[in-house]
Amino acid sequence: MLKQKNKKAVIGLFLGTLLTTQLSAASSLAAETIESIQIKPRSIATRVTLDAYIEPVKAATVSAQTSGRIIKLNYDINDVVDSGSPLLEITNIEQGAQLSAANAEYAKAQAINIEAQRQLARYQTLFPQGAISQGAMDEALTNAKAAEQQLSAANAKVAQAKESVKYTVVNAPFSGVVTQRHVEEGETISPGQALYSGYSLSQMRAVTHIPQRYVAAVKRQPQFRLILATGEQIESDELTLFSFIDPNTHSYKVRINLPQNQTDVIPGSLIKAQFVSDNRTAIYIPKSSIMTMNALDTVYLKQDNNWVLTQVRVGSSDNGQIEILAGLSTADVIAKDAYQALQTLNNHH
Repeated sequence: MLKQKNKKAVIGLFLGTLLTTQLSAASSLAAETIESIQIKPRSIATRVTLDAYIEPVKAATVSAQTSGRIIKLNYDINDVVDSGSPLLEITNIEQGAQLSAANAEYAKAQAINIEAQRQLARYQTLFPQGAISQGAMDEALTNAKAAEQQLSAANAKVAQAKESVKYTVVNAPFSGVVTQRHVEEGETISPGQALYSGYSLSQMRAVTHIPQRYVAAVKRQPQFRLILATGEQIESDELTLFSFIDPNTHSYKVRINLPQNQTDVIPGSLIKAQFVSDNRTAIYIPKSSIMTMNALDTVYLKQDNNWVLTQVRVGSSDNGQIEILAGLSTADVIAKDAYQALQTLNNHH
């Protein structure tokens, strides 16, 4: 037991000495052959990460515009539809009868108008000759104007009846996916009743809420980084920041548009939204400059013509660079490759 304790004490003493004692190069040549870099702090953005969710930019519920019985349903939940595709069909017997009646009324009004205009033309020819009284002339003019108005009203009824017939086939307002079907085949519907709900797949947006203290930062730099569930990152500066506070969350709502046809996002899914709140100065060094020994991160720091193994505290990594939170200062010189430096020093020891 005593030997084991002595052994641990020797190992601990060795590690402590390794981190605090200078490792002198056997020659100045050894120190010069080690490739080094000088510490230069850089300004990096401080990002705030918020929870966000995906919603479609274009979503709608299609409602009935006429009454009737459903005779055919062409789509169901989760089906993808094209713009203008017929979603369902309604009986059109009543609407067809109304169209026939409107056409008949229009034909009658047209005949009356033709006769009234002809009579007015005859009276206008005879009136200068004194064959027609002023009263008859005024009556003919009134009848002609009334016939024109009746013809116009009949034409409007025909147009209305035609639209009513068109309403018996309900078309998709845009391309998208069906999320809910509110009716069944054979069901009788009335105007205003919901039929289908769905959303467009072509344009999505992220929605999040920003605490009041960060609103100024978002206005100063209106750009977000969206991190999807797959890990994909999307940058977007197309956003809408609401100008009023949500009374429930006491924060500002913001909508961030995603690129067109972003097919790998699903409405309702949760993502992360990041924005720059401030900038700070940080030190980053290459990963190769760090040597990990017994869970301790160290670098070779150059002091005069000697190399010192110095412990550092590391932070986040970014594109092959690791942030140094403690242990190094501006203008310090360190070995670019710590393991290569260790080998070089051992070869010249």
